[in-house]
Amino acid sequence: VTLLYAFLHMRQNLKYFDKMRCLRKRSAVSFLGVLVVCLLFMNLYIEDGYVLEGDKQLIRETATHQLNPERYVHTFKDLSNFSGSINISYRYLAGTPLPRKRYLTIGLSSVKRKKGNYLLETIKSIFEQSSYEELKEIAVVVQLADFDSAWCDGMVQDISQKFAHHIIAGRLIVIHVPEEYYPVLDGLKRNYNDPEDRVKFRSKQNVDYAFLLNFCANLSDYYVMLEDDVRCSKNFLTAVKKVITSREGSYWVTLEFSKLGYIGKLYHSHDLPRLAHFLLMFYQEMPCDWLLIHFRGLLAQKEVIRFKPSLFQHMGYYSSYKGAENKLKDDDFEEESFDIPDNPPANLHTNMNVFENYEASKAYSSIDEYFWGKAPSTGDFYGIVFEKPIKISKIKVVTGTEDRQNDILHHGALEVGEKIVGSKKGRQCTTYLRLGEFKNGNFEITDVEHKVLFDINCMRILVTKSQKEWLIIRSISVWTSQTPNQ
Repeated sequence: VTLLYAFLHMRQNLKYFDKMRCLRKRSAVSFLGVLVVCLLFMNLYIEDGYVLEGDKQLIRETATHQLNPERYVHTFKDLSNFSGSINISYRYLAGTPLPRKRYLTIGLSSVKRKKGNYLLETIKSIFEQSSYEELKEIAVVVQLADFDSAWCDGMVQDISQKFAHHIIAGRLIVIHVPEEYYPVLDGLKRNYNDPEDRVKFRSKQNVDYAFLLNFCANLSDYYVMLEDDVRCSKNFLTAVKKVITSREGSYWVTLEFSKLGYIGKLYHSHDLPRLAHFLLMFYQEMPCDWLLIHFRGLLAQKEVIRFKPSLFQHMGYYSSYKGAENKLKDDDFEEESFDIPDNPPANLHTNMNVFENYEASKAYSSIDEYFWGKAPSTGDFYGIVFEKPIKISKIKVVTGTEDRQNDILHHGALEVGEKIVGSKKGRQCTTYLRLGEFKNGNFEITDVEHKVLFDINCMRILVTKSQKEWLIIRSISVWTSQTPNQ
């Protein structure tokens, strides 16, 4: 009996200990659950409000200016919340919503400067350098992005007085975004060891541009970004349209018409919502021009596509940041009217030994690239076979570069041909007419349509004497006259 009582008592103790162990387990599980929830909330609190969980690595890489576009391009493209507009209420300070969609919107964001103000001159340059026909296809949106209401009121009055007819015609709109819509601009991360006020300035500028892009998303087919201290080239819209037409069928995100900062950067309007979200997402990480480079890379345009001569020039002497001096100039800018070549569609080929990736196509465009071949021999050629027979008014070929001035065509001629034979890949002309010789590595001829009686199918650069120097064909420019009757 004593043994039985002891056994039963021991079983009760074991059950009690088992119960205690279960309680401890449940308590431990509950404690761990609470800890995990707390950590998750802490993590959410620490992360930037604009950023999705899957983009944390993107932030870290962007903060060091070492972003890997190939890794994130698909993720960025698929972010559905980037396709919609940002919910902001804009104040119309001058002008009204556009009655119809235009071809090009020109966006400017301006703040009060400690020294100088160039905004009125910039607006004047846009309108004065455009023809009446071009004015029908553009819209200018000026965002006054300063929180000083007195300054904004004064600028609106000046703009309204000087450009009243453009406002009435629906070509000019002035907008403002109230300060309440801006994210935190104090106590931001000091990347690149920038002083706190510099970080605040460039971060606000990113937000300014994001709000401007968001507003302009549905106003036109294309959008070009300018600063508020820019001078425009004559008939810049016609030049832009010609370039866009020449790129038809090819993929691009950004076309650049100035090599300075974020002046003259052209976008498809359908990309503006994503770009606006992108600038907001990383507004405190780095300057706007760096972010624009990353945006282009994320959407799979690896190389810069920049056109020469530049259409826009920086004219401000004092920066909007503390009135510091800013003497940057684009030495590729040409203010007077110039004629962009047509360069009609063509197949390009050469029998020269091409160096690396400097292939033939890079010479037949106004992009800042070139063809580079190893030392050519007599009879070597660079050939152009046009998709359709054309009438040509002018031809210009430039060889060599500033840093390789001896890599020119020392002895060569330019010829045009007719009567195509062969398959698509191996088409060539049967007869050629020589138009002239190269001089100092260059060739230029006008009034071609009066010197050549046939419709031109082909054009070729012919090496007439071997040379030990390599050959750079920097640019081939073709201007057409009327399209021949087929």
